Formats: sequence, structure tokens, C-alpha cells
Amino acid sequence: MTRIAVTMGDPAGIGPEVVTLALVSMALERGRSGAAAKVAGSAPASDIPEVVVVGSKTLLEKSAALYRVTLPFVKIVDPSPLGPDQAPVGRVSAAAGDAAYAYVKEATRMALAGEVDAVATAPLNKEALVAAKVPYLDHTTALAGLTGVPEGITMFETGRLRVVFLTRHMSLRRALDDITHQRLFEFLTLVRDAARLQLGMDHPKIAVAALNPHAGEGGLFGDEEAREIAPAVADARRMGMDVVGPVPADAVFHRGAKGDYDLVVSLYHDQGHVAAKTLDFEGTISITLGLPFIRTSVDHGTAFDIAGRGLASGRSMALAIEAAARYSSRKS
Repeated sequence: MTRIAVTMGDPAGIGPEVVTLALVSMALERGRSGAAAKVAGSAPASDIPEVVVVGSKTLLEKSAALYRVTLPFVKIVDPSPLGPDQAPVGRVSAAAGDAAYAYVKEATRMALAGEVDAVATAPLNKEALVAAKVPYLDHTTALAGLTGVPEGITMFETGRLRVVFLTRHMSLRRALDDITHQRLFEFLTLVRDAARLQLGMDHPKIAVAALNPHAGEGGLFGDEEAREIAPAVADARRMGMDVVGPVPADAVFHRGAKGDYDLVVSLYHDQGHVAAKTLDFEGTISITLGLPFIRTSVDHGTAFDIAGRGLASGRSMALAIEAAARYSSRKS
């Protein structure tokens, strides 16, 4: 059975709640699978993974009580126990940021040691990480640093749409400066290789979104397509990659969702986020490619405004855990 480390994320946010709800939904699914197998006289489904939670047992139990559910039995590892009221719910704190980072480090250690097959993460809070003086602002950079990988690749999956991001957590002004011929060409190579090794795609079809309206309209609305993007795509094609673009951004994500492309390159953060989250907000999950192991995550934040109020949904967390099991079984 596949074994997944599930980190709790920032303990002051909805991480403990979404992990609890995901565990409960998965336990129910396992029970239904077992009952159906018993009726059919066959073995229960084996694609529901075993989970090791990296986080606080106390907070999981509080979340279970909040939602009036029974917490399934799971192994819990807590590398950074929090004292009473040390990380107040719904508030940024250094203690919460420090604990959240400790969860990520322990899950990474477990994956590198072969104790788990993949990692699924609940959300971090960037302000809390800064308050705790953590040297990273997000999961992707932290995991790359902890594993010694030069660059992790963030991929969103929403149904058939898969989006990878050339630039992410930076200002739009800086992102525009970072969209260069060389950077995009190198990124396409990384994406092609990661898709082969970790997604099981021998020859992935990749579309690159345009930056400007109507892909620049022949230079009337900007020249980045002609100057940076199209040359990078041409170089990638000369290297044997199945890449098209720049494709106008108002069409490329729709076509990706239809299955015309295996992957769509989003040039900046919100370009791809808006497309994926509008398609299915709770059904969007994040997958980090290029690491020595598969890492998946919810595609929502810590939601301090609703933390502790019993309003969270565990659907994205459950999907992230399921995706971690599915993709980790494909790695070479």
C-alpha cells in the first residue's frame, strides 16, 4: 500500500481542519470499498493510501470535535509540539510558522529516507514563515532547498487541465522582466523531463500561453511574444519537444481543459491561478514536479478568517492525498 506523509500546514489556519476532514472522508471511502468488496466476494480496493500525519494530535482532535466527527486511527508524528495558546487560531505567529516549517522538514526527511512514498501538504502562511525567520516563502522553494534541487516546478491540476508556472510568487512587474527567451526554453526542458519521469507522459504536448492580449496582435499590443516567447518555443521544437505557442491566454486554458494539451505553461501567477480556480476552486490541487519525490497540496490558503469556525472543506486535501498516491506509483 502506498504511504503518504500529510503535513498539517500552519497550525493557526484551517490546515488541521482540512486534514481531519480529508482523513474522515478517506476512512468512509475505505469502509465503502470494503463493504462493496465483501458483497462482491473480491478484495477491497487498494488505491486508498496509508497516511502518516506530520503535525499536532491535539489540534487534530480539536478539529474532529469541532466538526463532530470521529478521527480515524492514523500514525501522527509531531516534530514541533506547541504549548497551550502558543499559536492562536486565525492569527499570524512566529510559533505557528516555525511549527509549519518543522512539519515540512520532517515530511521531506521521511520521503528522502524512503519511509513514505510521497508528501501531501496543507497550506503555509507566508507572513508566519517570515515571522519565524524561515529562509523560504512557500512550499516549492522550501522543498527545492531541502532536497538540493535547483528549481521545483509548480503544477496545478483541475480535471483534465494541468498548468505549470514559469514565474510565481513575485510582483507582476518583476515577472514581466523574468519572462525571457532563455528562461522559458530552460523551463520547457525541465517540464518535459518532469512530465516523462513523474507523470508517465512519454511525449507530452505542451502549450505556452501568450502574455499580451491576442498574443500581441502582431506587435500592436506588445512585442514579448515575437521577441522572447515564440523564439523559445521554436528552440524547444528544434530539440524535439511537442510545444506550441504562444497561444492567446483567453483560449489556451479552455483548450487545455478539453484535453487538447497535456500541459499549459502559465507565464505568471494569476494567469494560471484564475483559470484553474474558476474551473473548480475546491477541485484544484497543486503538484510539485522535479523533486526526488512527488509532493501534492491543496490549492488554497490558510484562511485565517474562517479558521476554527467549522466552515472548511476537506475536498481539496483529500484530492491532494489521492493524487500523491496516484502519481507516486508512476515514478520511474
